[in-house]
Amino acid sequence: MKNILVIGLGRFGRHMAQKLLQHGHEVLAIDIKESRADDMVGEIQQILIGDATDERFMSTLGIKNFDVAVIAIGDNFQTVLEITVLLKDLGCKYIVARATRDVHRKLLLRNGADYVSYAEREVAERLAIMVGADHVFDYVELTPEVGIYEIAVPKKWLGKSMVQLSIRNKYHVSVLATKKGTQIYPLPLPTHVFTEDERVMVMGSNEAVEAIT
Repeated sequence: MKNILVIGLGRFGRHMAQKLLQHGHEVLAIDIKESRADDMVGEIQQILIGDATDERFMSTLGIKNFDVAVIAIGDNFQTVLEITVLLKDLGCKYIVARATRDVHRKLLLRNGADYVSYAEREVAERLAIMVGADHVFDYVELTPEVGIYEIAVPKKWLGKSMVQLSIRNKYHVSVLATKKGTQIYPLPLPTHVFTEDERVMVMGSNEAVEAIT
């Protein structure tokens, strides 16, 4: 369990805080707008109303005690940059920030951010992969060239086992799991025989995965 500070309760911040709480982490949320804080009182137990660019206010929070700080503000780069620098000065261990432009990402990383998310762009790219392919149901980018794909079982794989297909050598992808409904079965045995009622999660280059879908 981690102690996490979430700054900003817009849509991104709300979803982030809710998901973190679901996974058992301790969350303190901050927003400058009282209305946003009021909307989340029933879901987030620890909420403060305050200005995260105010050094006096932030100094009262014990920033060094948080494992991670998430700056969930995306519409004002100057504010995000100010908060990043302030968190770093106050001894924050790990800072996650948002950016909408490459130049903003570079500036945030140079001024204390440990990880910068392109929230909207990442969602758009993920959806583009899913929408652009007929048999891709989910996608996670690992690098621009490599990803993890949830795909329909290729027709040529049906009724055959992994060892029969020699998947890694012939198709240049690794099978990480199979999925039936909502149930995931990680690392299937070489003797696993693929069926039409399941999906498969594979890791490989975009070109290799495209060739089998």
